[in-house]
Amino acid sequence: MTRVERIRVLLQAELAPTALDVIDESHKHAGHAGARDGRGHFAVSIVSDAFVGLAPLARHRLVYAALGDMMQTDIHALSIRARTPLEAERD
Repeated sequence: MTRVERIRVLLQAELAPTALDVIDESHKHAGHAGARDGRGHFAVSIVSDAFVGLAPLARHRLVYAALGDMMQTDIHALSIRARTPLEAERD
């Protein structure tokens, strides 16, 4: 299973998103100090009812918690766009 697939599985299991996009942007950071140890750079766009009523920082904490150990072993940088279904409809 690739890292992108693992990220998708973990986020789906914990946050039941109605929309989820995970992009591996590691190639953009070749040679970057954080990339030398093999950890990657990823972008996540996620829409979930779990974010209703939460501030952006709390939403990011939910995503980090869902990814668990991957934040220490596989992910060097993570860009997160976390929205509620209503916010996603407005976009």
